[in-house]
Amino acid sequence: MSPSELKEFLDAKVEEYNSPKFIESDPIQIPHLFTQKEDIEIAAFLTSTIAWGNRKSIINNANKLMDMMGHTPYDFVINHSETDLEQLQPFVHRTFNGEDAIQFIKCLKHIYTKHNGLETLFALHAEPYSVQKSISEFKRTFFEIDHLQRTQKHVSDPLKNSAAKRINMYLRWMVRPNNTGVDLGIWKSITPAQLSCPLDVHSGNVARKLGLLTRKQNDAKALLELDTALRTLDPKDPVKYDFALFGLGVFEGF
Repeated sequence: MSPSELKEFLDAKVEEYNSPKFIESDPIQIPHLFTQKEDIEIAAFLTSTIAWGNRKSIINNANKLMDMMGHTPYDFVINHSETDLEQLQPFVHRTFNGEDAIQFIKCLKHIYTKHNGLETLFALHAEPYSVQKSISEFKRTFFEIDHLQRTQKHVSDPLKNSAAKRINMYLRWMVRPNNTGVDLGIWKSITPAQLSCPLDVHSGNVARKLGLLTRKQNDAKALLELDTALRTLDPKDPVKYDFALFGLGVFEGF
């Protein structure tokens, strides 16, 4: 395919998959349950954190976590008691367990009470065409309180060569406008132009088949290569192509 044919093909796939029907089988349905900004962003952050493995299992477990928090995630984060936290002990999704969930709630409270919330913190270190330094600084701040060492593995650091798929997906949810009813678009201090594609096995494989990516590992170097290619297709909203790459990989077995 020529560059113009590739863009036309991918733009059509974005249009196909960036639609409300996408939500039915995607974890993004969890933050869509809420209307208050803080509830949305906390529900989205916790859901994206456990977004690996079987998607049905991710959705079920994210719903369980919301149940355990009384479906008021922001109020739970800010006003929880020790007894409230103990209710999270039985939670488990793969290697993310109740201890990790409790630690996340404590870290989130610190972010809201000491750093003016998630959006402010991520926007603080955003660069003109990258949020990867933001993600690294976010992790450092998130764990600046006393914490379990084991829980650190559940927040990726792009400056340590991670593709940080789940946090890049979270930022897509928060930042991209809600023009089609899929992404939530509640953060205005970061623009879609600054975002990176959530790179995983599906999007990586499709990107390689389409000639958008040559690096074999799905790491930070591969993410930079893919981002650079996607920015040539649409510099203002490169991460929209996540819908095309993911859809082609998961739904079409491209």
